[in-house]
Amino acid sequence: MKFYLRAATAVCALALAAGAAHAQAPGYETPKTTWGAPDLQGFWNNTSITSLQRPGGVDKLVLTPAEADRMVNRNMLVVLSKEDAATNGQDPNNTKLLEDKNNDRGYNAFWIDPGTKVATVKGELRSSWIVEPATGRIPYKPGAARGGGGYSITNFDGPETRPMAERCVLSFSGSYGPVMMNSMYNNTFQFVQTPGAVMILVEMNHDVRNIPIVAGPSEAKHGSIPKWGGDSVGWYEGNTLVVQTTNVHPNQRGMISSDGKLTERFTRWDEHQITYEFEVNDPSLYNQVWKGEMAMNAAEPLYEYACHEGNHAMAGILGGARQLESEGRVPGMGPGIAAGLVLPRDDQGGESSH
Repeated sequence: MKFYLRAATAVCALALAAGAAHAQAPGYETPKTTWGAPDLQGFWNNTSITSLQRPGGVDKLVLTPAEADRMVNRNMLVVLSKEDAATNGQDPNNTKLLEDKNNDRGYNAFWIDPGTKVATVKGELRSSWIVEPATGRIPYKPGAARGGGGYSITNFDGPETRPMAERCVLSFSGSYGPVMMNSMYNNTFQFVQTPGAVMILVEMNHDVRNIPIVAGPSEAKHGSIPKWGGDSVGWYEGNTLVVQTTNVHPNQRGMISSDGKLTERFTRWDEHQITYEFEVNDPSLYNQVWKGEMAMNAAEPLYEYACHEGNHAMAGILGGARQLESEGRVPGMGPGIAAGLVLPRDDQGGESSH
């Protein structure tokens, strides 16, 4: 009998440990709204050099401080910022940044905010948002379409043919989801709750997730019309907001197809951080269900992202294409912000470039 009691106690302990995966920091009590829901309201920011997938040369999820510093020093946006800062005051017009004929390098450090640290999630220094599979990489099926778009970056026939970010429909950062990610700047979110809905305002680029709240998963009903960002429905499980998203627009470059499902969990880890957990289930794109965890830290209010209202670049993009065509040339995209960038040597004396 004692053996069975000990076994039962061990099983209960394992169950409690599994349930603690979504728990708060030790001793933390989640604040509640006046109607009793966990209070997630405020401004939160996921700025970090940690990104969705684990970078090359890093083979584990949880890092030591020394490993985290090495990952920071080899991040291409950090290196770009240091190169830019080295000419501060000597080259006020950033002309040196364009000596390699890479026009994209005009996107200098003044305009970006990639962060200077890896993310701390649940008290751990993390190398990627992805926690499963253990590789920290997206488990794409061979030949699977990696995101939609429906627009060719090499087609300059008119504004309708340009990618969504250039048209200010959705940003290039993926912060709107699905999955909500971070980018090289504008990583702030505002959460507003009512008894019947949760609103998440995404700074990049002025997109709003309006999520109706139901009593539980059995009442989650999704519409039949595909939507940018997908069709989301939420409910509360204890101190966690759970959001289920399906039916994403087929032309969106998201992490699920129109047949996939994303499950998100938002939990206050402590007074200064929300843990954002996600599970992607889409057999048409991936070999397995994959999962991740992200830190959203308390932040200052966000600024307006006046993309479409001030997007004078569209006229320049199309006008430049017409000029190139008149010269008998074929318009194309630039080489990218990190073209020709040489990263610092790694611990083995190697060197890599982008």
